[in-house]
Amino acid sequence: MRIILIAILFFPLALFAQKPDTAKLLTAGKTSQAVETKGWVNPILNWQYKVGDNPAWATPGFDAADWQVASLNEIPYGSTDIPDGSIVWMRMRIKNDSSFVQPLVMRLHQTGASEMYLDGKLIHRFGVVSANPDSAVFYLPRAQNFAFPLINDSAQLLAVRFLNMPVKYPLYFNQVRSGFYPRLAQLKDAQDDHQSRLYDTHLKRLSIVLGAAFLLSVLFLSLYFFFRTQKVNLYFSLACLSLAANIGCRISLVNNHTFAELVTGYFSCAIFVLLYLMLFHFSFYKIFNLVLKWPYWIILSLTLLSVPGVIIINADILTLILAVLVVADALRITTNSIRKNRSVGARILQACLALNFVYWLLVLLDQFAVVDMASIYEYQPFAFLLNPIGLAIYIGYSFGNTSQSLRQKLDEVEQLSAEKQHILANQNELLEKQVTERTAALNQSLEELKSTQQQLIHAEKMASLGELTAGIAHEIQNPLNFVNNFSEVSTELVDEMKEELAIGNTQLAIEISNDLKQNLEKINHHGKRAGDIVKGMLAHSRTSSGQKELTDINALCDEYLRLSYHGLRAKDKNFNAAFETDFDNSIQKINVVPQDMGRVILNLINNAFYAVNERKKQNEPGYEPSVCVGTSTTVNGIELRIKDNGTGIPNEIAGKIFQPFFTTKPTGQGTGLGLSLSYDIVKAHGGELKVETKQAEGTMFIILLPA
Repeated sequence: MRIILIAILFFPLALFAQKPDTAKLLTAGKTSQAVETKGWVNPILNWQYKVGDNPAWATPGFDAADWQVASLNEIPYGSTDIPDGSIVWMRMRIKNDSSFVQPLVMRLHQTGASEMYLDGKLIHRFGVVSANPDSAVFYLPRAQNFAFPLINDSAQLLAVRFLNMPVKYPLYFNQVRSGFYPRLAQLKDAQDDHQSRLYDTHLKRLSIVLGAAFLLSVLFLSLYFFFRTQKVNLYFSLACLSLAANIGCRISLVNNHTFAELVTGYFSCAIFVLLYLMLFHFSFYKIFNLVLKWPYWIILSLTLLSVPGVIIINADILTLILAVLVVADALRITTNSIRKNRSVGARILQACLALNFVYWLLVLLDQFAVVDMASIYEYQPFAFLLNPIGLAIYIGYSFGNTSQSLRQKLDEVEQLSAEKQHILANQNELLEKQVTERTAALNQSLEELKSTQQQLIHAEKMASLGELTAGIAHEIQNPLNFVNNFSEVSTELVDEMKEELAIGNTQLAIEISNDLKQNLEKINHHGKRAGDIVKGMLAHSRTSSGQKELTDINALCDEYLRLSYHGLRAKDKNFNAAFETDFDNSIQKINVVPQDMGRVILNLINNAFYAVNERKKQNEPGYEPSVCVGTSTTVNGIELRIKDNGTGIPNEIAGKIFQPFFTTKPTGQGTGLGLSLSYDIVKAHGGELKVETKQAEGTMFIILLPA
């Protein structure tokens, strides 16, 4: 009875299979023109195909008896029969058994673009099929399910217009089987498909890894911001961020269907993996404070060289090899470190690295078909986290040990502080006493120094006054001589006038009286001249009032030039020097303190005469001492120049001449305050005192005063 039922069941199928272009696809169990695996049927057998492009080939009425027949995996894409870029039509008659009550779905794998027709009606378009390569768009449906509307118990024509991927696309896809491969199943079987569930589970695991890697990146980036000296936190944060970017690219590949998107996605994944490996490897050396040695540089060179290789060959193989090398070197570093420091963190890190090394080595061997470890890929998402988690545990453990060590040292410091607090208090008391005593001594020394300074300043002023007095005494002698001489002559004229009047010679008496008047006028003139000199001496000797007056600077310079010269002549009868003036007569009176500015001019002229006199003593052949005082107008005021051709000032001490108590004169001949006081006086007038000098050639002091 069973034999009869089986014969009745399979008789229509055997009858239907006699036609070469038809196939009863789905039955209660078997089909001779499809391969069934776990609820899915792969209709790959007995397809008719032809190169060309004719829309009529999609209709059931078209006669395709002369078409070639082959299974889908035997169609010779890329050969002379089907050149790259050519359109291929494929046809198959298909029939659905009425025992399948649920709708049918299709899952497609292809390496090109296709259009699917059922009884001449377009039901799906995947990409854009075009003979023009620039217009073609290639599409990979991946794990998507599509409706496949077959009519029960009715033979229908399935026609496919297909364009295979040309050679110009990356060789990476050579590992993908080329062509067009549909699979059919009932909706329930497709939803319960183990591969779909595994794919969804894989995406969920990748999402978990993405979140964990991103959190680790944020955590260690925060640690770096709080502890800038620990740069290893920054390196590890960037490594985790690169890992998160890689996982993000892997997740995004699910929604990438065009080959351009897939190429970009795979390339981005590979680049982020390489960046992660480089940063992770570098972090290991920095964590253990190691010098970058030859293993690091070799692996880094291989990593950089593999960047162009990730797109032209299998990227997974390259990244797996580099991952194994990096983890192996990191395991070597950790093992060497454990020999010196047997910490719990280092042992955990070593265990994570060892497990990770074994995992990636097995994956690599599976890629080379050395072992069959297909199930190991289910754990791949979590394998990505082994290295970062192990390293994070080690860094956290090291940070905890450092904190504990610092806390212990802090306690020791506090104990030492408590023990030494009494000693420090006694030392502070002793130091305060010593500071008080030394402060009193310093204050006394300071008062003595101030007194000495005042005495030196007074001595400088007295020296200046003495030089001025000598000059005045010599200068006042001339008008006094005139007064005495004219007085004597006038006395004689009075006697002569009396004699002439006695004899009545009034005309001669009148002439004598005129001469007498002229003598009296000269006596008056020279008397006033002597009075002016005395007034100048008194003005110079008394303390300055500080009141500025409109002063003829040319007259002031001329007067003190002559007083300085005669003063030096009074002290040294052998002194002699030429002096000249170069005054700008257009200069108006300027507002200065005459006494103070006179001291400055006198001091500078005295220094000039001293310098030329010192050079003259050297008996240089042909040397003639000379001092020149000149004035001129500038943009902001006036310029006063006192120039000599004396000994000059050495370059090494030229910058010190305005310092208090610094002098170039022999001991006992100068206090070192003249130029310092002059500098301060000029500054108080809002001006500037400069010096230009050249040793053995001369010196020029320049006074710049505002108008």
